Amino acid sequence: MRSIVKRMSRTRGLPPGTLVHVGEKRTEKVCITVIDYDEKDVTEKEIATIDECFLFKDTPTVTWINIDGLHDTSVIERIGEEYDFHPLVLEDILNTGQRPKFEDFDNYVFLVLKMFYRNETQEETVVEQVSVILGKNFVISFQEKPGDVFDSVRERIRKNKGRIRRAGADYLAYALLDAIVDSYYVILERVGDKVENLEDQVVSEPTPEALHTIHELKREMIFLRKSVWPLREVISNMSKAETKVVKKATGIYLRDVYDHTVQVIDTVETFRDMLSGLHDTYLSSISNRMNEIMKVLTIFASIFIPLTFIAGVYGMNFSYMPELGWRWGYFAVWGVILGVGIMMLVYFKRKKWI
Repeated sequence: MRSIVKRMSRTRGLPPGTLVHVGEKRTEKVCITVIDYDEKDVTEKEIATIDECFLFKDTPTVTWINIDGLHDTSVIERIGEEYDFHPLVLEDILNTGQRPKFEDFDNYVFLVLKMFYRNETQEETVVEQVSVILGKNFVISFQEKPGDVFDSVRERIRKNKGRIRRAGADYLAYALLDAIVDSYYVILERVGDKVENLEDQVVSEPTPEALHTIHELKREMIFLRKSVWPLREVISNMSKAETKVVKKATGIYLRDVYDHTVQVIDTVETFRDMLSGLHDTYLSSISNRMNEIMKVLTIFASIFIPLTFIAGVYGMNFSYMPELGWRWGYFAVWGVILGVGIMMLVYFKRKKWI
């Protein structure tokens, strides 16, 4: 959160609509891919310059332009000029700390979403902002870097599965939105497996590593909650909006995504409560283990206090102590010490202290 605020400070004092990339600094070339399709045919290619995208602008087919990389502001500016996007929309695309939102303009709608996916190479969860502009016959998606959860959508387009090739651009936007919401389930499934393992570990053998995992998962749930809660409002507004680019038939599918979003929110809240409970259980387990240790130490101390007293008395070595000259005095003292120790152990056992 501190890094986001620090990056946001770069835009202070600038007029609205100024194109400044607020996000992770990158140097690689922006990757632009285009998928143009209709019910009969599909064209997919990676293009070298943004101007090549504009050849598909006035075609009757559906065009999906995906841009990986926001650090080159000239690309975003060129798209805004060609499609006549509002300057504030372009500013929000470059600001990667945006809250998920939905904005309806005359000829297009603008969506800001948060995408979660698992990077198995680095074994970490990646959080990335995805901006989507939906027009009459086009969808333009903007991502911070390569890698996303849209492979299933691309595969459906290539193999003409379902109704995606027969529907319009609004159905494509729904498919992207649905893929992002489905990716939340993947993250939650992994969190659920970790929570189950932590439940057994925290009760039987609490370790500092378990506490670290709990804090890590709680932080992940906070990020996920901040992404999903506003997403519910985004989908609701999109399904109810009276806009030119979203057909009434697509609203049914959007309401289905809305239901999935509510399920994700419920699951996130459940896991948050479970993780808070695990944290309390961890502290209780540590406290119980400490109490058991103190109990054992106290019992040993209680047994040795009278034995230490006896040994101290007979260690004074006064000349006229009656037992000093007795032949069996040493063995008698040992007998008293053992007898006292055994009696105390029996007493503690009857009291069920040990």
